[in-house]
Amino acid sequence: MHDDPAANRPAPAANRFTTAARRSPGRTAAGAGAAAVLVLVLTAIWGTPTRSEPAARAATTAGHGPDGGGASSDTTPENTNGTGTGTDSSSGRSDGRALTPFDTHHPAISRLDKRLLKAVQEAARDARDDNIEFQVTSGWRSMEHQQRLLDEGIEKYGSVEKARQFVKPPEKSTHVSGKAVDIGPTDADDWLIRNGSDYGLCQVYSNEMWHFELLTTPGGTCPQPLTDAAG
Repeated sequence: MHDDPAANRPAPAANRFTTAARRSPGRTAAGAGAAAVLVLVLTAIWGTPTRSEPAARAATTAGHGPDGGGASSDTTPENTNGTGTGTDSSSGRSDGRALTPFDTHHPAISRLDKRLLKAVQEAARDARDDNIEFQVTSGWRSMEHQQRLLDEGIEKYGSVEKARQFVKPPEKSTHVSGKAVDIGPTDADDWLIRNGSDYGLCQVYSNEMWHFELLTTPGGTCPQPLTDAAG
């Protein structure tokens, strides 16, 4: 009787695994389970995309704009009627919107004289009935900021005398004392020039249609505007 060559060949891997499984079913199942867990862990690690640093920062800061309380609105630059930068800047909020008389969280508004602010707010509410919206292009200023404006004016106009036609020194500025406010845009200025005396608000300088102060009692008569800030 001839030997069967196949009987001397080693069993295929699958058959060996099956045979081993039949001999030690518990140990084989445990090994298969561990292998499955390892596969799942590796898949989770390799298959999960990571966020880039900008995306992570965006997710962290989402919802923390100026209306959400996370971003400061006290560091926006002023416009050309009150040029410069600083914590007393007043042309807009950090979200790009212009200041209004009701943005009392901003120092340019909150540090205005209380009577002046109340009058401007009342006028702004009434102007809305005529589809006019007030913007505060400059309000309270620090002495340092006012001095910087004067220095810039001297450089721009070439002399102290000419600069003083537009910018007072800090010790004489009604912006520094919180008793002056610059209003925009032009249609709001025109409305306030015509109606401001109803609230005690008057245009102060002929060459600055945007600059208003409390110069009369509500319903009174405004004095004639001065020629300029040097007058």
